[in-house]
Amino acid sequence: MRLMIAEDSTLLREGLVRLLVEEGHEVLGAFGDAGGLLQEVASRRPDVVVLDIRMPPTHTDEGLRAAVEIRERWPEVGVLVLSQHIERNYAVQLLASHAQRVGYLLKDRVAQVEEFLDALERIQAGGAALDPEVVRQLVIRTTHTDPLARLTPRERSVLEALAQGHTNAAIAQKLHISVSAVEKNLNTIFEKLELSHTTGYSRRILAVLRYLES
Repeated sequence: MRLMIAEDSTLLREGLVRLLVEEGHEVLGAFGDAGGLLQEVASRRPDVVVLDIRMPPTHTDEGLRAAVEIRERWPEVGVLVLSQHIERNYAVQLLASHAQRVGYLLKDRVAQVEEFLDALERIQAGGAALDPEVVRQLVIRTTHTDPLARLTPRERSVLEALAQGHTNAAIAQKLHISVSAVEKNLNTIFEKLELSHTTGYSRRILAVLRYLES
């Protein structure tokens, strides 16, 4: 996999480079700000870009804006955004632009090497990877007025796994149920979220967005 990294923390940036190289990936460049990253993405087109949300000069949303621009200008390039904290609005904004080849992980997840590498692989393959802790926090925040209140605990578990970017087969393995049971639960979820008349992969994306916006 060909990757680029944008992270203003030198320690984390160099750690990511070393980890990815040791895993057999090619790091095309590592940057301390978003400006230099965009120029290199334009010319070299990596498979996936890993970047922080908050970077110089204002340390607010430079990384997020760069991620959205990359998704709009080069949709074939995957984006994995890292954040120190759970920032719900940023997660929604990132997925709302394009919900394929995109991920949002907490920085602590990088220490869990297998999960981090799995997220990169899912993004390169055209999927999504949403941090499980972000999803859990969103579940906690739901209320009785939320459209998700109509979902059963099992359906919520399936939607939670879907939001993390898992395929039907992976959801079945994760929840210890059959693939047909996953499909049945997804169809019910689409009906309850009033997405049953939407066709194709977009139903999955819309269900995740509905989930995040709740």
